Amino acid sequence: MKLRGWGRAGGRLQLAFVAMLLLASACLAEKPLIIGNDPGGNLEQRALEIRQLRAGGRPVRITGRYCMSACTLYLGLPKTCVSPHTIFGFHGPRSGIYGVGLPPPDFEKWSRLMARHYPAEVREWYLEKGRYMTMGFYELRGRDLIKLGVPRCRL
Repeated sequence: MKLRGWGRAGGRLQLAFVAMLLLASACLAEKPLIIGNDPGGNLEQRALEIRQLRAGGRPVRITGRYCMSACTLYLGLPKTCVSPHTIFGFHGPRSGIYGVGLPPPDFEKWSRLMARHYPAEVREWYLEKGRYMTMGFYELRGRDLIKLGVPRCRL
């Protein structure tokens, strides 16, 4: 778009307009995704969503009452913070049949895939302890994760 008859002032207005658009789009990209009361879901679908969020650099705030199962994968994103009061439910990979475990190679594959999405100290805890909970959930509060290095959400 060229402003005719405006001379240098028109060029400056164009630059200012483009700068304003870039700033506005940057602000929208920084609007955090708010996670609350998320029961989890399909691991592969959630991993795809996590990859997209990582590529876009969008912040994530986990502030609901609970974040269970696949929801915990958000913890590994670089701009994620948690509420100290949120309950996080971790478990190891499960078969599609309740109470039937996965064969050991599959269990190892899927639990390591999940662990790759966690920050280092959470990953270590998960691989040593959390993944072996296959019936129910191993519950940690946000304050426990904050002690493991996950950033606390600030108001």
